[in-house]
Amino acid sequence: MNYLKKLVMGLICLIFGLSAYAQQHPSIMLTKDNIGALRKGISTYPLLGKSYKKIKSEADKAIKEPVNVPVPKDAGGGATHEQHKKNYLNILNCGIAYQMSGDKKYAAYVEALLLKYASEYQKWPLHPKRKEGHQGGRIFWQSLNDFVWQVYTIQGYDLVYEAIAPAQRQQIEKGLFVPAVKFFTEDCAETFNKIHNHATWAVAAVGMTGYVINKPEYVEMALKGTAKDGKAGYLAQIDQLFSPDGYYTEGPYYQRYALLPFLIFAKTINNYQPALKIFQYRKQLLAKAIETSLQLTYTDGTFFPFNDAVKGKTYESAELVYGVDIAYADIKSQPELLDIVQKQGQVIISDAGLKIAADVAAGKTKPFVYKTLLITDGATGKDGGIGILRAGTNEDQQAVLIKATSQGMGHGHFDRLNLLYDDNNVEVFPDYGSARFINIESKKGGDYLPENKSWAKQTIAHNTLTVDETSNFKGNADRAQQTAAEILYFKDDQDLKVISAAENNAYPGVKMTRTTALLKVEELQKSLMIDVFRVDADKAHQYDLPFWYKGHLTDSSLQLKSFADQLKTLGTQYGYQHIWLNAEQAVPEQTGYLTLLNNKRFYTVNFAAQSPVNLKLLTLGAHDPDQNLLESKAFMLSSTGSKTQTFFTVTETHGSTNTVDETTSGSSSSVSDLKIITAGPEQISVSFKVKGKLYHYQINFKNKENFIKVN
Repeated sequence: MNYLKKLVMGLICLIFGLSAYAQQHPSIMLTKDNIGALRKGISTYPLLGKSYKKIKSEADKAIKEPVNVPVPKDAGGGATHEQHKKNYLNILNCGIAYQMSGDKKYAAYVEALLLKYASEYQKWPLHPKRKEGHQGGRIFWQSLNDFVWQVYTIQGYDLVYEAIAPAQRQQIEKGLFVPAVKFFTEDCAETFNKIHNHATWAVAAVGMTGYVINKPEYVEMALKGTAKDGKAGYLAQIDQLFSPDGYYTEGPYYQRYALLPFLIFAKTINNYQPALKIFQYRKQLLAKAIETSLQLTYTDGTFFPFNDAVKGKTYESAELVYGVDIAYADIKSQPELLDIVQKQGQVIISDAGLKIAADVAAGKTKPFVYKTLLITDGATGKDGGIGILRAGTNEDQQAVLIKATSQGMGHGHFDRLNLLYDDNNVEVFPDYGSARFINIESKKGGDYLPENKSWAKQTIAHNTLTVDETSNFKGNADRAQQTAAEILYFKDDQDLKVISAAENNAYPGVKMTRTTALLKVEELQKSLMIDVFRVDADKAHQYDLPFWYKGHLTDSSLQLKSFADQLKTLGTQYGYQHIWLNAEQAVPEQTGYLTLLNNKRFYTVNFAAQSPVNLKLLTLGAHDPDQNLLESKAFMLSSTGSKTQTFFTVTETHGSTNTVDETTSGSSSSVSDLKIITAGPEQISVSFKVKGKLYHYQINFKNKENFIKVN
């Protein structure tokens, strides 16, 4: 235990010796001392005024409607689910509107709604449509949603606290908040004490409630777990769920989701107990987590969708609005964050929002810089990591991501050494993300679909190597969680950006390395993506390396013939059962190319293999009676009967087409003559030509000083 942690725990013990907290309301995102300044700021700073106008509009809609607290009965996306979700947002919006306007009609609405919940809450059993394998809630189908409800609701209650008479406050607290906390910490104790994003929302809900209604024992459980021994709770979660670089082990989608409770609870702790210096914990780790979360997006703000991700989620989500505001105002005032704020187009009506709006108005914004980064995984940073290689401006950037991490707990996929490639504001080689239509009740109530397990999590669904048509660790998450990939090398130079990683545990007796680079050559405007995937085994295997792609196949060195008479599936399990095999052909001399057209730009993938290889064309959709799977296409390099294999690809980004003028330029590749000169476990040497100029590219696995040579 480091010195800072000892200090924090000591202060906790000291302060918990007191019987109560000093009470002042409001006291979370918006504090009493700043009410006047915020009211003035709404009319002074455009960003703050715009943000409040939206909140007030929602609050005005809410108070025109009758109080509606239905008996919970629907799964995610259903009528009662959406109403209870709407209620907690209305409670918060009306609380803010009350503080900014002083009009008690908003507080009266919140009071009436909370009194109704207080009269009904204890009558409700566990939700009738609770999710299989998850702790059910009382208000929602899973306890997680109940925790989220409480995080938002306690903020609204704090905002109208002084407008509610003591007798009614006692009724709300005894009828709703106290039994809710009892449910969270006793009935849901197993979830509450997990090191997991569900537990993060739980501890934030309980801790914030403890501060607001003056229950120190709630705060102690939130910080240290129900046993109050520090093995669970908020501090243990910060220690175990984040790497020193601020990477959250479940991946970007869940990093975004978990950041709100991490940060808003930290804000609450800081307001009530500033002596704990929570924002300094683990060298300002929460600020690092915000920076890392933003770096895990493409330049359009979309999160890289690996692991169980719902695609299309951006940093405009409420969680990142809270996160960026708190990070800037309370931890580290980085002017680059103001650029993100302006793209988000809103701030929280809060002390933090006031500071940000003032600084934006004062012209303190600096452009946010996307970086080539190695982001480590694991509490100590030793469980592999994410390599992000970037080239070009934010307006037209190449971004290559290699995932070489730990499993990522239950939301992780079996995708060691997975590759993603974005360019020209689109996905070129995408990740499928999760098989889920979130909050679409007709699609399994908005929950993960069966195909999330049978397809989306499986190795073949990703741009990485599958051995013998089985997934990494045979699809066993517990086994996968025991080991992580290894980062071998990382380089960030102006013209050469490289990430190399190894995975030696996913398949028994099989060692895999992937070395991927963005190389700028003088003959071309855009960097080349060079990818060398090496596999060594103690016996012969089938090796399949797919490239799932967006766009259209426009050219190929092979005259591919489709199976017109009878389509067949690629295999029978581990995701292969969902793939249609459209065409297959042996590759002469083990080298060739394919050209794709995506968003009016061409991408030619030149490839070579060390041993004989077949090229297969694939589409997704077999054994999908409910039409749950999204349209996806791939080409795959497949070889059998070899112990070792090296797949070498050079992807050139080139040319354009104009559909208005019906013109095309630069549609032919300038790359040619790929050769694998030598390929062994210690060194790989390859070559290729660009407009006739020969390039040699060498990987030296045993030489960290000269790992990559290009000449």
